[in-house]
Amino acid sequence: MIKVADSAKEKISKLMESENITKDHFIRVSVVSGGCSGLSYKMDFDTEEQDNDQIFEDNGVKIVTDLKSFLYLFESTLEFSGGLDGKGFYFQNPNATRECGCGESFAV
Repeated sequence: MIKVADSAKEKISKLMESENITKDHFIRVSVVSGGCSGLSYKMDFDTEEQDNDQIFEDNGVKIVTDLKSFLYLFESTLEFSGGLDGKGFYFQNPNATRECGCGESFAV
């Protein structure tokens, strides 16, 4: 399961409204190589599901990820932090053993 915090739900709703993104879109999350800790998160709006996608809906938000990424994201929560010190979207990921100082990448 991938969870969605209220803060992330509110920001996603605002983004969808301001960008005229329709309800048939969902959030695609993947884990890719990169960043100073080795792995980074990638998030986009998408409309097409792929074979072996893992599909979750929490707090009214549909999250889709590929099977390999899901192994890194299991039991994570998508959060949003705004303001001057805010991180933007980020994951509370219990699988991460270390994160870089800026919070953009992680290792397991």
